[in-house]
Formats: sequence, C-alpha cells, structure tokens
Amino acid sequence: MIPRLTSQAPTLLTDSRARAAYAEGAGIYRTIPQAVAVPKSVAELQVLVRWAAETKTTLIPRGAGSGMPGGNVGRGVIADLSQGFGGVAVDPARRIARAGASATWAQVTDTARPYGLRLPPDPSSGAVATCGGMVATNAAGPRSVRFGSVRRWVEALDIVAANSATRTVRREGGAGPWHLASDTRHLVSRFPQTRKNSSGYALDAFAESGDELDLFIGSEGTLALVTAVEWRLDAIPPDQAGVALGFASLDALGEVVPYLVALNPSAVELLDRTLLSFVEQAGGVVPSGLACLLLVEFERETAAAARGVVSDAVRGLKPLTTHVETALDRAGLERLWGVRKLASPALARLPVTQRSLQVIEDGCVPLERLAEYIAGIRRASDHRGVPVAIFGHAGDGHVHVNALPDTTCPGWREALAGLYEDVTGLLVQLGGTPSGEHGDGRLRAGLLERFFGPEVMALFRDVKRAYDPLGILNPGVIIPAADWAPLADLKVGPDAAPIPDDIARRLRDIERSAAWAIPKLELAREP
Repeated sequence: MIPRLTSQAPTLLTDSRARAAYAEGAGIYRTIPQAVAVPKSVAELQVLVRWAAETKTTLIPRGAGSGMPGGNVGRGVIADLSQGFGGVAVDPARRIARAGASATWAQVTDTARPYGLRLPPDPSSGAVATCGGMVATNAAGPRSVRFGSVRRWVEALDIVAANSATRTVRREGGAGPWHLASDTRHLVSRFPQTRKNSSGYALDAFAESGDELDLFIGSEGTLALVTAVEWRLDAIPPDQAGVALGFASLDALGEVVPYLVALNPSAVELLDRTLLSFVEQAGGVVPSGLACLLLVEFERETAAAARGVVSDAVRGLKPLTTHVETALDRAGLERLWGVRKLASPALARLPVTQRSLQVIEDGCVPLERLAEYIAGIRRASDHRGVPVAIFGHAGDGHVHVNALPDTTCPGWREALAGLYEDVTGLLVQLGGTPSGEHGDGRLRAGLLERFFGPEVMALFRDVKRAYDPLGILNPGVIIPAADWAPLADLKVGPDAAPIPDDIARRLRDIERSAAWAIPKLELAREP
C-alpha cells in the first residue's frame, strides 16, 4: 500500500482509471504507475518531494507526455507538472523570456513574436512540448543545424531538488555538489563527436563551462524537478527561402548533405521513400520515383541573399537531383514544409496490425557517416523483416527511425529486438550516439556503457548520487535499472498491460493526432 500524503500536498490519485490514463506517453511503452499526483504550485511540489524522500517512494516527473523513450512513464508515482506551472513573460530589451515549466514552446514563441523575437530551437512537437520537458531532454528540432539544441538557449532554471529545497541555477553560476576531478577530465573525450547528443549526463558541456546548469539540462528529471526556465531569445530573421530536392538514391546523401551544411542552412530535413509513400496516402503531393526528399531552408538578412543561396544550392547539386522545387517566400516555404508536417500523423494512421514503434528512433552520427548509417539501417531492416520509415534532421547527421512491424506475424517481437541490437551496434561502430535530441529514457539507459565506457558510467552514477542520494527521482532513466529490459512493457501485442478499453482508445487517438496537451485526467472520466 502506498503511504499517505499530508494535507498540504496535492491529492494522490490511486484509482485504476487515473493510473491507466498515465500508463502511456508517446513512444512504445504502457506501464501502469502506482499513483498520480498533479501539483499546482511549487509549494505543493515541495511537499510531494519531501514525502517521497521520507517514504522512499519514486517520482516520475512528466510534462505533456510527448517524450519518446519512456522517461515519462514508470511504476512509481507520476508527478504531472503540465497543469500548474504556466505563464510566459518576455523582456524584449534583454531578449529574455521567463516561462513556467508547463508553458509550451509555442506559447513562448507566440509571446515573443510581437517583439520580433523567437526561441530558435523548435521541436517538431513544439505545439505541446513543455519548457520543462524540453530542458529535460536537451530538445532540438529541424533548425538545430543552425541554432543547436536548447542547451545554448537556457539562461537559468528554477528547480525543486531531491531534498525538496528550491533554488535558481544560473548560467555562469558555477558548480554545485558534484565536481569533475582533474584526473578524470580526460574521460570527456570519449563522448560521441556528433553535432548533437542528448545521451547521458552532459559532462562534456560541464567540463567546458564549469556551470552546474549544464548537468541539469538533459538530465530527464533524474537530478531535480524544473519549475521554470529563463530562455535567451533571438531575432526573427527578415527573409527566408528554401528548396525541396529529390534524389533517386540514398547514396547521394554522403555528398549532398555536407555541401548543403556548408551553405549555412537553418534546416535540412530528410524524408525517405517509405515515409513519402505514407505521406502520399495521407493526402500529400509527392513526386514519384524518389529514394528520398530533402527539405532545405535558408534564413538571411535580405530576400536577395535568401534567394541567391537557394540558387547556389540548386546549381551545385543539379547533377545529383531528380526533383527540384523552390520556395522564395514564407508562403512557399509553408507549402514545402506541409510534406514534413504530414509525416508523423501519416505514421500514426497505420492499420491496427502494423504499428509505428519508436525503438531505434533517435540515433545521431558524425555528418560524414550519415549515408553509411542509413544504408546500415536499411540492411538491418531487410535482414530482420521489419519495415522502417526514416526521416529527420539530416543536416546534423541525425535521423528518426520508426519500425513498422506487423504485430500479427509470429516472431515480430524477436525481429524487433534483433533490429534494436543491429542498429545499436551500427551506431557504436560509426562513433554515434543513441540519442540526438529525445534523451535516453528507459529505452536506452542500458546501452550507455557501450557508448561511453565503464569509467564514464561510473561518473554518471556519481552525479546521480550527488544530487539524488536516495534515488527517488526517475530511477531507471540514464542509470539503468538492475532488471533493465528495453522491449518489455510494450503498448502493443497480447502482453500489453490491460487498461479500460475507452481509455486505450483515447490514448490511441491522442497518439494519432499528437494531442498530448489534453489533461490526462480527462481520459479517466467515466464515459
């Protein structure tokens, strides 16, 4: 039986319907929690954390639930931070926005836009992605090729620590309770040399900056709970232009992508032939005969400069392209990006027997190895008999891969596990990272020693103990649980945990429409 909370704490919901409503997020898992709490203030959250420490109860912090790798589900108590920590205030003179943890990227951007400002990292789930969740995973998005992940845009965090104390952690605020010893600093050279990385604790960034803030960014709620974020903003660019480039072979990417990145684009997005076919079925207009399509965007100070760089890109790649469509203003860009925006909804509308499962969905490799990585994924997919759709941020050497198994076929789980192992080995071989922007969650925690080595993993454990000595904050994320099993607790198949049919249907609808902003307790109401 779960211990009682004090009267000052948020209500602890233990009924089966409330727990079922929080059993799933985006991604592959269905795990029924012990209970759910929805704190509406910092004071309530402090009481919840203090109670968790006193009773040795684990807390799983959660925003909207759009995170992919399972860091937002678990068997402890869900701490839903999506309801009580809103609000956005912009200081245009300083180009700063202060936002509550439950405010979304879209809300920050909408508030900043009248001042000619924006938050440049833009996750594809930005309409629902919360500020707390973005910080937790060091999120990125299509424009990270120019603007990087959110790390470089975070100026300060308000946190509730594992001992329930509150404090503000600022950029250039110095180190906290954990220090990187001089005789271990060389170990950060073992971090993947990729353009993006959201795997492990960011000891490389911490070693460079000396800022405790860098340990919290990307820590997935395992070191503290974020209640507010101070963002650095940037000016909205005066002009944009872009181009869609189609290729008959994926082999062209090895030459094409580095050429495009050298032109300083704001985005270079990839859609492979499998995904293009689903987009077409969803109503998108797609050129025929393409192995892949690249959507490229340039931001410049003048319209002439934006159009000029598009012309350079088209001219330089003419011998390799089989399709070219230019967009020389914002309206044209919106039309080009319409294909990309149909990608995730198209995958979510697959037939019941063929589910899109994000098992190998966030690998990132050095840019020069991208074509090799995609070719290796394709070989593994063919070998295991599991179709895949590949899309994402080619300009960073970072692509998302959705496995599409037929869950009515015998052996589909074993084939999926084989694909997971094959692609993990490929990432290690190519010097990649298992997570470019989504974090490790429970899906990848047990892989990290293969990428970072035992000495770095020992440092990760030291960090966790320094900030959360009782291990109450999101255990099993980044530091794997003793019984780590990445493909257990799937939301599909006959072994999926039983939940009420009406809640299962609504969770599926949310997945199809990416409507993660819906308060989950609405799902728990009796039909």
